Amino acid sequence: MARAWAEVSLGAVAANVAALRAEVAPAEVCAVVKADGYGHGAAPVARAALAAGAGWLAVAQVPEATELRDAGIDAPILLLSEPRLSELDEALAARIRITVYTPEVIERLGRAAGAAGPPVPVHLKVDTGMHRVGAAPEDVVALAKAIGAHPSLALEAVWTHCAVADEPDHPFTAEQLERYEASLADLAAAGFRVPLRHAANSAAAIAHPASRYDLVRCGIAVYGIPPSPALAGSVALVPVVRLATEVAAVKRVAAGDGISYGLRHRLERESLVATLPIGYADGVFRSLSRSGQDVLVGGRRQPMVGTITMDQLMVDLGPDSEVRVGDEVVLLGAQGEERISPDEWAERLDTISYEVVCAIGARVERRYTAS
Repeated sequence: MARAWAEVSLGAVAANVAALRAEVAPAEVCAVVKADGYGHGAAPVARAALAAGAGWLAVAQVPEATELRDAGIDAPILLLSEPRLSELDEALAARIRITVYTPEVIERLGRAAGAAGPPVPVHLKVDTGMHRVGAAPEDVVALAKAIGAHPSLALEAVWTHCAVADEPDHPFTAEQLERYEASLADLAAAGFRVPLRHAANSAAAIAHPASRYDLVRCGIAVYGIPPSPALAGSVALVPVVRLATEVAAVKRVAAGDGISYGLRHRLERESLVATLPIGYADGVFRSLSRSGQDVLVGGRRQPMVGTITMDQLMVDLGPDSEVRVGDEVVLLGAQGEERISPDEWAERLDTISYEVVCAIGARVERRYTAS
């Protein structure tokens, strides 16, 4: 039996994809399933998203795409960054839509693809200001010409990525889209037809209709989490994950006694303390107990206390609790009328909800439900 588990609602994934499709139509939805589906499980999420009408998938690394192909998934898969040169053969074997933005990768990919089969579709990425990866706008036409010089390659798309779309009023998103449009105009003037245009991540797809073009790449929203607190409620999203464990031990601790490593937390009154078999190795950040984070036990909030350890954490149940060994405890998600969201953890940790769900560890069993 698992000591901790993450219940992943594939029905919620489907509902979120449907809501996003309705919001961005006629653009298609590309479900981003990198990082093992943001910790939810790449292949199950991918299948649910595709069944709900997503037309594309996206990953960050070539082995992630190969894993999806090995799972029998045949949909178009976009690789979001250039592969390493040593991965070109694997990428071609997996029939990935490969992102390119440097002459060397285009040249090597053109040679690796050969001329035996149909041209390999590639997506040319332009850096419109995020300055992570992508070609400078002034180099886009030359790179398109380099792609065109290889009969084995075909320019399928030109795309970019928005840096501040999760801040709806920030003017830089409009500036990025202007730079992107200028690159498209330069390509058109040079005689290039771009079949597919995409710029929007989840935040841009929701908050910036002008960014939707032909395809939107939705990651965090697929998992039922708003891209930022400012966008909460903009689209009806259903939470996908519920992280739970069970009470492993309960003991009565005297007032004034310390709890866990360092004995930094001391009880103000005699209390029952529960030990849970989940810790920072499983994605429960060590600082959560110091910041006052609760868990849900019996539908009620109870505080984490003492230092969270690698495999365990402690909860103050109060002096009169009837909680017993084996009772369910929820760390993320709903129990009764109460709910703890990834955003709640993120606020306490001074981070983003993406990091919270991606941190759920490999020891945590994933349990998939259709509801």
